[in-house]
Amino acid sequence: MAKILPILASLSTIFFLILSLSTVLAIGEDHGFGRSLDRKLLGYKKEKLSHFQFYWHDILSGRNPSSVPVIKPPQNTSTFGFLTMIDNPLTLGPNMSSKLVGKAQGFYAGASQEEVSLLMVMNFAFIEGKYNGSTITVLGRNPVFHSVREMPVIGGSGLFRFSRGYAQAKTHTFDPKTGDAVVEYNVYVLHY
Repeated sequence: MAKILPILASLSTIFFLILSLSTVLAIGEDHGFGRSLDRKLLGYKKEKLSHFQFYWHDILSGRNPSSVPVIKPPQNTSTFGFLTMIDNPLTLGPNMSSKLVGKAQGFYAGASQEEVSLLMVMNFAFIEGKYNGSTITVLGRNPVFHSVREMPVIGGSGLFRFSRGYAQAKTHTFDPKTGDAVVEYNVYVLHY
């Protein structure tokens, strides 16, 4: 029995050290109000790349517009300074009769004095399939008369927590009389 006690004491010490080390690795370094975490503890395993394609309907005309001007530009000759809130439908195809997969909610504003370039701030809020309730957040510059515009994906919610990537916008149709537009979006997102 005398020989077993030192072995048990050594095993207890080793067990305590392993337990302490695993706790530090799992919880991370504590800085009082924040700490590092192992993403696997939150269920985030391997990052994947997803591609989404849909059509964004910017409707300024009619009885029920999805885009509403909030601030008009200070001068009639420029778009600089205007602000429009949006709740735009996102559909699978370019026609409004196509399947609705979500809404683009946020705003866009005239952010350039030299060209028509918008500051886009919006969430793609999905309502379809496994993405229902999840969002992808876009914040970036949109020079609307360029054939393809690229804006960064800066985050998201639900299935898109910790996401990053980019969105490419390409105008499908634009009506200069009403201001209505249909824009094809291709969104590439890295997420867990």
